Amino acid sequence: MIGTSSGALVGSLWSAGLSATDIAQRLSENTPWSQVSFSRAPWRGLLTLAPVVEQLAEWLPERIEPLDRTFAAGVMTRSREARLLCEGSLPSAVAASCSMPFVFEAVTVDGEPLKDGGAVDRLAYAGWRALRGDRPVLAHLVARSAGPPSDLPEDLPTVHTPRSRAKFWDLGDFDGQMEEARLLAHAVIETL
Repeated sequence: MIGTSSGALVGSLWSAGLSATDIAQRLSENTPWSQVSFSRAPWRGLLTLAPVVEQLAEWLPERIEPLDRTFAAGVMTRSREARLLCEGSLPSAVAASCSMPFVFEAVTVDGEPLKDGGAVDRLAYAGWRALRGDRPVLAHLVARSAGPPSDLPEDLPTVHTPRSRAKFWDLGDFDGQMEEARLLAHAVIETL
């Protein structure tokens, strides 16, 4: 399992052994706004994800390496290079992958400040393919409102879901979005 941004969040919980129902329950308990705080250095990012790291430390193992399922978080380095984190602090790696540039401060992972990998490599597909070889892959791509499209092979099985319309203060129709994603995923899986 690999993920960038919210995909890293969900993927890490799944890789740690949580069921889809448990993941949905945990992620829908609070609004994103209740999980962040204002940065003391707003020139680095308006908000900090320190509360998210604390919450993830309660839900996840300390490190990536002992997970029963292979996991990697897509992040962006200070020099705007995409990288997959396959080892290191799991809560910090996941939060870094969610750290949208300008909105959030970088999250330090094992001494290095990192941000949302989706800003430079939305699905981190090339890195994942290099890591996993020719094993079958199923991608989940949420529509975006801006930015370049993801450059994916045409034969890559991909679940395309619409934008969630979630906001910092409101998750929107969380259950409806989950059901829609489930149906779209099953339709793609049935073609395999």
